[in-house]
Amino acid sequence: MELLKVEGIKKSFGRTNVLKGIDFSLEKGEVLAIIGSSGSGKTTLLRCLNFLETPDLGKITVADHVVFDSEDKKRKSSREKRENQLKFGLVFQSFNLFPQYTVHKNITLPAVLALKKQARKEKLSASAKNEAIAEIEKKADALLLQMGLSEKKNSYPCQLSGGQCQRVAIARALALDPEILCFDEPTSALDPELTGEVLRAIKALKGNDHTMVIVTHEMDFARNVADKVIFMADGVIEEVGTPEDVFGAPKSQKLRAFLQKDKDI
Repeated sequence: MELLKVEGIKKSFGRTNVLKGIDFSLEKGEVLAIIGSSGSGKTTLLRCLNFLETPDLGKITVADHVVFDSEDKKRKSSREKRENQLKFGLVFQSFNLFPQYTVHKNITLPAVLALKKQARKEKLSASAKNEAIAEIEKKADALLLQMGLSEKKNSYPCQLSGGQCQRVAIARALALDPEILCFDEPTSALDPELTGEVLRAIKALKGNDHTMVIVTHEMDFARNVADKVIFMADGVIEEVGTPEDVFGAPKSQKLRAFLQKDKDI
């Protein structure tokens, strides 16, 4: 089942054309790795998917529901925008945890805030709201267990390692039940010895049938975990295929040069 379809996405900043027409699709449960040199447009593409940037042109469809269409001049309501945003979860490279809150509250806060907005609009009773908050807290406990962080529930971000902070950030994204989970260089802010624990946590999500888009510089991880790999260069998709095709038999000269450079580092 095709879950995500991206058509003709273009994005410019001033006179700089960052995305020059991006097209790809993703099946439910697939893991897509996006690789490429700095400045190739990877992070901008991810930000467009998560509505942190608005594409200039193009169309994005999730499960047959159009979440963005540059040709649609009808203004979306704030509720529609929020619903579309919630289809995607984003894990940032720099964690973006709230330092003043515990691990548990960092995970529950976005979901609780979303619930409070829903409660005001739908005029939920106090008991119904409290019951929903209890479910959010219960889910946070389950996610902490899944991430191997149950004992850190009442700790603060400053008391965690970088790898633990990133696993909290993953749990926070999962707490909102996104249809597609996106990662922007999830290990780039980590020391090498902490990278493995985060990559193992992401790999474990694949076994639970999560659909993921991962911008990464970890070539071995992309090779071993992804179902599909996109290589971006100069704002376009230069090559796309299975890990076996992209890493084992690259067709593009730019891709061959990129992989050779990675080997030389």
